[in-house]
Amino acid sequence: MSATENTRAVTVDVAEMRAAVAEVLPPEVTPTDPVRLAVLIPTLRSHMEHLIPEVERAAGQLPADDVPRYVAHACVGEARRKLAAVPALLPSDAAAHARRLGRSLLALCDHYEALAGVRVCLACDQPLRQGEATRPYDQVSPSGGAVRSGRIHEECVNKVRYTGR
Repeated sequence: MSATENTRAVTVDVAEMRAAVAEVLPPEVTPTDPVRLAVLIPTLRSHMEHLIPEVERAAGQLPADDVPRYVAHACVGEARRKLAAVPALLPSDAAAHARRLGRSLLALCDHYEALAGVRVCLACDQPLRQGEATRPYDQVSPSGGAVRSGRIHEECVNKVRYTGR
């Protein structure tokens, strides 16, 4: 990495981004107050606008025929479409728009972490730090195969995670 690249390094606070998403997902926690949504929607949009170039940059480091690169670029395209979308005028439309932005931001966070090699607790979405007590975790699908495997914090063993399904 050159000195120029080093000085232009961008700080990505995925935990802060995931905290914003937690305010709109799962759907039953999405606020309906127009004032709160008027704050949340620009926050989600700002996070997406900040993260999209970082995901593109990380994906661009992979070979052109690499599947994670292709999938990350597809996620970026979808995120851009959601950023360009304008919600209808009803209050419920703003809440639905916030949820769509939240799902897209969550996907961007997942791609960024995967491409950057960040290890995250699969239960709470917080970084796994050196020396923390963790245990292996395999989320099993109804068909019996592992959907996602990784590690979780020891204190997250009994937590339930919203998966969007």
